[in-house]
Order: sequence, then C-alpha cells, then structure tokens
Amino acid sequence: MRLITVLCALLAGGPALAEADKRFTLAAPAALEDSGLLDFLLPRFALKTATRITRGADPASADAVFGDGGAAVFEGPDRVWSLAVSDDPDAQAFADWLGSDIGRATVAAFTRDGRAPFSPELKVAVAVKALEFDGDAATGADLSLSLCGRCHVVGAINRMNSIGSTPSFGMLRTLPDWSRRFEGFYALAPHPAFTQIAEVTPPFDPRRPSPIAPVEMTLDELDDILAFVAAIPPADLGAPVQSR
Repeated sequence: MRLITVLCALLAGGPALAEADKRFTLAAPAALEDSGLLDFLLPRFALKTATRITRGADPASADAVFGDGGAAVFEGPDRVWSLAVSDDPDAQAFADWLGSDIGRATVAAFTRDGRAPFSPELKVAVAVKALEFDGDAATGADLSLSLCGRCHVVGAINRMNSIGSTPSFGMLRTLPDWSRRFEGFYALAPHPAFTQIAEVTPPFDPRRPSPIAPVEMTLDELDDILAFVAAIPPADLGAPVQSR
C-alpha cells in the first residue's frame, strides 16, 4: 500500500518535475542589466514557459549571451543588441520567443521614465557577414533533390512532387537561424525517426525501425547541401497582412 502511495505521488508530480528541468544560464553586459529591460522581459518568459533563468553567468559558459554576437534581436539606446545561444533547447526556446510577435511586443511595451528605450524594429544598419560553407553547391543540389526532395520543395524542379505540409527550402531560407536548422536538421523532429548521419547519429532501435526508407548521408554531404542552400534566395512571402 505504501509503495502504491509513493508511486501515485511521483506520477502526480510528473509534470511539475518536468517543468523544473527547464532552465538556462544568461549573460548580459552591465548596460543591459542596468536598463531594467531584462527585469521586464525575463519574468514574463519564465512565467509563460515555467523556465528557470540564472542571470549573471560567465559569458564563456552561458547558454545565452546578450552582446554583439549571434542574431540581432532589438535596438536601443544607440546600438543593436544581439543574442547568441548554445545548443541548449531552453535557451533556444527563449531566442525563438524573443523573435516571435509576443516577444517583440514585450520589448516594445517596456518603458522607463515615460519612454520606450528599446525597439524590436532594427533601424540601425547592421553589418551582416555572408555565411560561407566548404561544401560543393552543385553536388549539394543533387543531394538535396535525392535525399530531401521527397518531402521538401527544393526548387522548381520538384515543385509539384513534395509533401505540401513541409516547408520549402526557399521558405526555410527566410528564417534568421536557417543555417543552424539545416546543420542540425537530423536532431529536429521528425527527422530522427528516419535519418542517419554517418559517425554522428546512433543506429535505429531494432524495436523501432525507420517508418520510411532512411535518409542516409555523411557530414561532408551535409556540407554540400549547406553550400547549395546558402545560394538559394529566400522565398518572397509577400507583405504582412494589413488589418484595421
């Protein structure tokens, strides 16, 4: 009877225990800490996602770092702030939230002394360094079509021969973190169920074989695909919908 009681208590606390595991460390310069913006932003994200954020971490080991590196996220005062994140999923979730409509609106809603010192609209010119990959783009085009084309629209060549619910390569190129998504695509759902990267991914569990013919490639072939995708122009998704 005692064992059953203990098991019930553990099961009842399961979701809470899972939420308690969501955490990451954050580093930010004193200028941003002193601005009050993080005191406004972080509790809202933490409350919504049940994530524990440890501030004041060493930038060299922090999961997320505000500063000059990474993706530009907001402006003010007189500079653009960027956020660099590690592979930690909770830090990446924060970066995604900050770039979402809700996160951007939260930045815009922060005021101090009757002013809104930060804006998610980046008006300051930001120098963007073109990404360079060592792979062969021509080989990457063939690999993209043969390995990825059964699900994704790679280009005009397979525009009518893909799964409509999957994003096209052109659409994915519009995302600010497209290169990270492609570099680690094999770890992002649903790819782990049917993808094998030589010397990287573990073999399939014999009890859970791939549901479709596996996608198999090497890291060199992934470099070729990255070189090809880097040359694809981002899709024109049109102007934002205007409403009144």
